[in-house]
Amino acid sequence: MNIQNVYILEDRGILYINGADAKEFLQNLISNDINKVNDDNSCFASLLTPQGKFLFAFIIVKHKAGYFIDCEKSQTEALFKQLSTYKLRSKVEIMNLSNEFVIAAFSHEKFLKFEGAKDQPGNTIKYREDPILLDPRNKDLGARLIINLEKLYLSLKKLKLKNSPIDEYYKLSHNLGIAQKEMNKLQNKLFGIECNFEELNGIDFKKGCYVGQENTARIKLKNKLSKRLLPINLIEGELNQDDLIYNGEFEVGKVLINNKYPFALIKYLEIDFKKKNEFTCKNALITIDKPDWINR
Repeated sequence: MNIQNVYILEDRGILYINGADAKEFLQNLISNDINKVNDDNSCFASLLTPQGKFLFAFIIVKHKAGYFIDCEKSQTEALFKQLSTYKLRSKVEIMNLSNEFVIAAFSHEKFLKFEGAKDQPGNTIKYREDPILLDPRNKDLGARLIINLEKLYLSLKKLKLKNSPIDEYYKLSHNLGIAQKEMNKLQNKLFGIECNFEELNGIDFKKGCYVGQENTARIKLKNKLSKRLLPINLIEGELNQDDLIYNGEFEVGKVLINNKYPFALIKYLEIDFKKKNEFTCKNALITIDKPDWINR
């Protein structure tokens, strides 16, 4: 990622949660520990089904008396509704601010040039009143500025950042093995822990109960994690959602996201999965990447 480039992530949405019970409300729902989130630190988290299956992924950033929820814009309404079902009598207000705020992503190197910046995922500083955070999932994804749309372009000019094609950012994310696009295609298809959320700093195994905690902890403690969401690369042909993936005659996975940044759920521990191999789908030839940040 070039130090002068900035990517306006217009496909990201912003919810804002505040109120007297906002912290407790989030703590009882999300896979991470909301106590990690303050003016100096942000976190990555997910919302799961009671069975531990994936529903939503987002970044949580402290802002004034509440929390920004940085999520995929196409999912903001669905996430808003899902959170609202848990509100009950909690003193919590949930607002969709996607038309007012925008996310701008830029390089890790540029972030470190800001006064007070620390080289650790999630580190959060202020540019005037606006939060800038080093991506809590992986530092190589760079930093994110959450800013009011009206102030965006003047601020980018003052920061000497040049607007660049958004595809460059998502290609980098795919190369790193981090899914961010069309995440709705994953809903109820795999466990949150199979999305690599532990390695992406999105699960806290020491916090108390949250929705989906029981199965997530069981898979971890019993060492039952045998499938992972991994990026795939199309060599030729066409990918379709739910296509089975084969190494010869042996099934090793299934395509879940079939856009230009495709991902599949792969049985990566099986002897039939070898990273350097070429694999076949119904109408395609592919390769599968296992990111270096996945240790086993």
